Amino acid sequence: MLEEVERWLSSRSWSAADRPLDRLLDAKRQTGRTVSVVLPALDEEATVGAIVTAIRAGLMTSAAPLVDELVVLDSGSTDRTAEVAAAAGARVVHRDAVLPRLPAVPGKGEVLWRSLLATTGDIVCFIDADLREFSPSFVSGIVGPLLTDPDIQFVKAMYDRPLEPGFDGSAAGSPGQGGRVTELVARPLLNLHWPQLAGFVQPLGGEYAARRSLLERLPFPVGYGVELGLLVDALHTVGLDALAQVDVGVRKHRHQDGQALGRMAAAIYRTAQLRLTRGHLVRPRLTQFDRGADGFVARTTDVDTEERPPMAEIPEYAARRAA
Repeated sequence: MLEEVERWLSSRSWSAADRPLDRLLDAKRQTGRTVSVVLPALDEEATVGAIVTAIRAGLMTSAAPLVDELVVLDSGSTDRTAEVAAAAGARVVHRDAVLPRLPAVPGKGEVLWRSLLATTGDIVCFIDADLREFSPSFVSGIVGPLLTDPDIQFVKAMYDRPLEPGFDGSAAGSPGQGGRVTELVARPLLNLHWPQLAGFVQPLGGEYAARRSLLERLPFPVGYGVELGLLVDALHTVGLDALAQVDVGVRKHRHQDGQALGRMAAAIYRTAQLRLTRGHLVRPRLTQFDRGADGFVARTTDVDTEERPPMAEIPEYAARRAA
């Protein structure tokens, strides 16, 4: 590990408990900064309501007004995600209602990018909508450094990711064994090509917060590569010392099967390759195999190859800022 990264780990890695809520509220009053929380959601009716309820009860009361805006960005759900989220108290915005002149494409990064136009906070906090046993400290933990330290621009959550029962053949969960794409793809890529980012415990985690003034300057990969892309581009834009991470404990969520992880890995590799060469994959497709009645059946899917430009370049966004 680089000496620079060792120093960074000691000065830019914290616990959520290091910044109590009353300190954050005081900092928020003094700075006048506003906070938006965005939950990108696709068919998450089982979990989104509890997350919204926890944030509203813990961080959106008269006694604890840390969060000013809570938006669920629906990515085209076919279940009751929007209804459940609205009933719990979130403002629900459909992906296609944001920047309608530009047809939406499937992907998490697409929704995160559009959320910048659907929110107004000076600090934007992203939280995945499939988390279980959610604690508001996920939000307060990663927002905290942005409220108390003007030099910090981008904060990732770090946590344990236990692999749930059944995923490793055991009856009990496996502590710390989640995040398989992180360990097999993202961490090797970062250590080899962007060693300054080797200190991030959860580089692909979906819980992070950043200043709007930074996010609006970054391109957004439309798919699974968005987390790696934003992290690498944030490093190049503001430097390592403007990045940080906060320990928020344990993250429990729905795990995906091996083939879904393969598609995720391909998109992440493609995102890394673009940032290494600013070129294009020769063949941006991935072939996987399913066993059928007569043997293995090949199934080929496209790897995400599109990125959205920095939101600051979008006329509608610039017009809103000027208003």
